[in-house]
Parts: sequence; structure tokens; C-alpha cells
Amino acid sequence: MEAANFEYHKQEDPLEVESFEGEKRKIIQPTSLKDPKFENLKQALVDWINTTLKPEHIVIQSLEEDLYDGLVLHHLLSSLGGVKLAVEEIALTSAAQIRKLEVIMKELDERLGVPDSSLIKWDVKLIHNKDLLATIHLLVAMAKAFQPKLNLPANVQIEVVIVEVSRSGIKSEVQTEVLTEDNRKTDSDSSSKSEREDPIEQLLKLEANKVNTVKKAILHFVNQNMANLGLHVADMDKQFADGVILLLLIGQLEGFFIPLFDFNLTPVNDSEK
Repeated sequence: MEAANFEYHKQEDPLEVESFEGEKRKIIQPTSLKDPKFENLKQALVDWINTTLKPEHIVIQSLEEDLYDGLVLHHLLSSLGGVKLAVEEIALTSAAQIRKLEVIMKELDERLGVPDSSLIKWDVKLIHNKDLLATIHLLVAMAKAFQPKLNLPANVQIEVVIVEVSRSGIKSEVQTEVLTEDNRKTDSDSSSKSEREDPIEQLLKLEANKVNTVKKAILHFVNQNMANLGLHVADMDKQFADGVILLLLIGQLEGFFIPLFDFNLTPVNDSEK
């Protein structure tokens, strides 16, 4: 974001693997990120924000990088809705940014009037974590509410991989996420499920850093379940290669014990593995 007196940087917090457990994470497919319709929507939202906030000399370049701290959302809400909130102008610390976002999001959710809270696709945590998908959903909802005649690209859809980690295992599925509706249709359903390929194949197509994050989550899940046996897995590729850890893990998850005479705990050759 380029604006007088508004230049500061946020130190990235490391992603804790434990934060995955009990949550669903949506990861945009790399192919969708390069989709021209998706890129056009992002640019249209950037242009809309810059046009709206031009009198305040605020210019943004990136949706996820420039909206996470609440400053731009605060000014948008003030400019479009005439809302004056009792929040600090510039929040420099992560805690201050989250407090500011909480006030802004509470007001926005009331103004946007989403009838069912389960339909809300954004929250303070997602916005502050620079989640592009949540940020776009929020901005599209704001545009519809405050400037319904704004000409946003219609019928923009992307593919996302939904990853859920729990004590019972890791689930993943591919969905088509609708960002803007087809103007020719009246159906208000904002997302439709459409499995196209094997979810594991989809995961393997993700960027290396995102694959590593999923691998860390899997490793955390395995070690949680192997702790009762006093075992710790540090390298999945090597320690799963002989099948022993996999057999013990299956027994832990399913609640049964595989007799040790049925397999070798310390296999030394390919036949035993």
C-alpha cells in the first residue's frame, strides 16, 4: 500500500502445525491463480478500492498484503457507509491489528446483513492471515452491499483444495468456489462441490511450501497417535518405507493389535519389508 504515513511492515508469524487440527483450510489451486477471469476480478477490486480511497491518498497494490491490518477496510467502511469507528488509525502490532479488525468486522457483518452466519466466508483470523480467498469474498460482498452497480467480472469460479486435519485422519476434497455469480442466473448458491481429480493428485500440484505445510500437519497427526507406543516419526519418507510404522498406526487408529509374529518389527531386507 502506498500512502503518506501509512508505510509499515508486518513480521510473518510461523505457521504452527497444531493450528490445522479441527479446522478446514481452503487452498487455491495454482492453475486458478493464473486464470484470466480470476486475475481480472482481483484487478477490478484493486481499482475499485483505489478509486474510492483516492481522496484520502491511499493506494493499494495487493489485496491480501494491503488489507490484513484493517486500515484500508476501515477507510472503505467510512467512505462507503459513512461509519465512524472508535479505532486507532494505524495499528502497528499484530495484537492491535486484530483488535481493530474485530471492531471493523463486527460492524461490517451487521451492515452486509448476511442472513445465515454459516454463509460468511471470512473472519478476523483469515483476513489478518492474508487469506486471499476470504479477502475477495469480503470485498465482493462489500461491493454488492454498498455499490451494487459496480461492474465486477461475472461468473468467476476457482478450484480450491479443502484440507481438514483431525485425530482420526486427514480429509481432503476439491471444490469449485464461486466468487461472483453469473448475471444470467438467479441461483444464489455461492459454492458447488465438484470433485474432478484424486485429491492427493491435486495436493501434489500445489506449490512446494504448501505441500510442506500439509506434510508437517500429517507428521504431527502421526506422532500424536504414535505417542502411546513411545515412538516418534521424524522422516515420513524413510520411516514409512518398511511398513512397520504404517502397521502400528493402523492398529492405533482402528483400536486393534497386530500380532508381532505376523510381521517383522526390524525388517532388514526387501522380503521382510
